Amino acid sequence: MPHRCLANPGLVVAVFALVVLSSPHASAQAQTTAADAAEPFLTPWGDPDLQSIWNNFTITPLERPANLADQEFLTAEEAAALEQRAIEGIERQNAPSEVRTEPLPVGGNVGAYNSYWTEQGTRVVPTRRTSLIVDPPNGRLPDLTAEALARITSPEYRRLADAKDGRVPANGPEEMGLSERCLWYRGIPSFPTGYNNNYQIFQNREFVIILQEHIHDVRVIPLDGRPHLPSHVRQWAGSSRGRWDGDTLVVETTNLRQPFIRRWNRPEHSLSRGDMSDAVHVVERFTRTERDTLDYEFTVTDLKTWTRPWSGSLPMARTDGPIYEFACHEGNYGLANMLAGSRADERAVGNGR
Repeated sequence: MPHRCLANPGLVVAVFALVVLSSPHASAQAQTTAADAAEPFLTPWGDPDLQSIWNNFTITPLERPANLADQEFLTAEEAAALEQRAIEGIERQNAPSEVRTEPLPVGGNVGAYNSYWTEQGTRVVPTRRTSLIVDPPNGRLPDLTAEALARITSPEYRRLADAKDGRVPANGPEEMGLSERCLWYRGIPSFPTGYNNNYQIFQNREFVIILQEHIHDVRVIPLDGRPHLPSHVRQWAGSSRGRWDGDTLVVETTNLRQPFIRRWNRPEHSLSRGDMSDAVHVVERFTRTERDTLDYEFTVTDLKTWTRPWSGSLPMARTDGPIYEFACHEGNYGLANMLAGSRADERAVGNGR
């Protein structure tokens, strides 16, 4: 699909092939793809083979819509109707539009990404669940704790939220969103957003490596039983440690820095009720159930934010590559322009406008 900046895909693949093959125990066979592997999808050294490019886009919402109440699964007819509406929506978005011949008035909205740049999915998850959340049984996020409510309604939090969303001037880059700063986009667990929902997995005996397409971030997950990082060392992707449970890769992540569920312009894929706390603990389970299906399950425990843990399921589909570099930074003149806009807003208020 389209990207803002395309780079040499061979460079990306070469870099990660070097990481995988640098292990003294790995060999050229470590790059065997699942397409070439025989059932039950094992690497040459006997571990489950998760290596491929996977896509997790779906029109299934994170939380079950209120109108579906206790309905856990869609019927085949209901799923087909939802998918047809998605197809019709895409057709409307892609219909020819009026060509503007006059310049916009000063201060006019120049718009943002059009549908050409978005990943226009049309399918619900294969299980036909009505939500990605499977526990609590109502398919919705648990209640927020009193501590979380106090946190997300505090004047400091609300001001930062308004600065990130452009409703008030930002004092500096630290008050802008992580994606605007080209630092971190997806969050853990990772949910679909408007585009670039691809993940490439590499393996050897000691590590599993997950390359995220968006902002081309990399999660390096050790399998050797080492402890997590000290609690005061925090990273955007946290401290992840993996182990095999039969055919399933189990990954536990702690030490997340500014943990969050990524928001996009699809509210049904948003957390929308505040960032998580520094106590969050995430367990992910990756299981290759078929040649073209990677089952992804997750449990989020953050008792400073929710009154109980919650879990979900989001199967991924194997897709053709390559993944191109998403060169987010690009000199990041956009961030400088947004901050210049904040200063202009302040001057306008000072001048009484």
